[in-house]
Formats: sequence, C-alpha cells, structure tokens
Amino acid sequence: MTPSTQPPRRRRADAERSRAAVLDAAVRLLRRRPDAGMAAVAEAAGVTRQTVYAHFSSRDDLLAAAADRLTADAVAAMDTAALDEGPATQALLRFLDASWSAFEDNAWLLHAPSATGPAERDRARHEPVTERLVRLVERGQAAGEFTPGLAPRWLVAMTVALGHAAGDEVAAGRVPGAAAGAALRTTVLRVLGAAEPSRPRSEPEH
Repeated sequence: MTPSTQPPRRRRADAERSRAAVLDAAVRLLRRRPDAGMAAVAEAAGVTRQTVYAHFSSRDDLLAAAADRLTADAVAAMDTAALDEGPATQALLRFLDASWSAFEDNAWLLHAPSATGPAERDRARHEPVTERLVRLVERGQAAGEFTPGLAPRWLVAMTVALGHAAGDEVAAGRVPGAAAGAALRTTVLRVLGAAEPSRPRSEPEH
C-alpha cells in the first residue's frame, strides 16, 4: 500500500509521528548547536530536508514549535508536582524546580526572538503556566504565606520576569545553570514575601 492509498487516518497518524520525530531531533540538536539549520535537523532526524519543510515552513516555524513542545513538557511537570497540595511556599519551590529543570538546558531556544512567534502564540504558550502560578499565589496569600495586598497577577508577572532574566544569564554564559536556579529560588521567595524554608541541620559528628 502506497502512502497515497492509505486510509486518511493512517496517513495523519504517520504524519504526526514523522513531525514528532523531527521535533524531538530538533530539540536535542538545538540544545547543543543553537545555530543548526534545517539540513542539520533533517540529518539528526534521519529524514530528508524536504520532509522537515513538509512539517515546518521555516526555521522560525520549527523553533516556535520546539518552544511549544518544551513549554508543554514543563506544564506536565508542574502538574506532576501537585501545586494545589501542601503549604503554598513548598508548592512554589516545586513549581520553580519543575519549570527550571525543563527550561535550564533549553534557555537559548526559549529566549530566542525567532522562537517566540507572533505575540498571540507567545501569550497562548505562557497562559497555562501563568494560570497555575496565579492560583498558587492566591492560595499563598489566603494562607498568609505570601505578601498580601498586591495583585496576584502582578506578583506572577514579577516571577515570570525573574525566570526570563535567569534564563537570559544562562543563555549568555554569564551564570552557570545551577547558580541561576538557586538565585531564582531565593529571589522569588523574597519578592513574594515567603519565608525561606529552613535547611535540615547536619548530623552531629561522632
């Protein structure tokens, strides 16, 4: 059976698998080689350049799709972190850990202007993250853990801006990823007026 004679559902499934394979290869490659072009992506995916262009009309289109994929993965990690459970401060730290682990190795891609796409697409991409964080901040304010009296969306905007700043520093090679992640945690806690969780005391020496 040739591709043209396959049932439409089978052709769509094959096309979706092919697109996903190209996108997976692009994310892996761009993490190591931010300047990689469409031909390099095709080679990494084991397909022809024409196949890559069949799914993505341009390199910018591919970068935007990769940013969509990474953001979706981050949202899934946030949901796994159970942000609606336990003290809000601890949930906030889980949020930061989940988002940073998803974004740290892909800072260049997620902050590249060509990857953001149109403003509407960029807003839609960030909305699931923003909404989860708004709920978390509202919960923390209600519980007295976060600064009261300030609009939750303002605090969220500050948190997101700090995340972008940390990503920019890593992407530019000015700050190591681990140091930026630790600084982000500390700074966000201070912005939200949350108490820094106490570290467990070390075991006494014998």
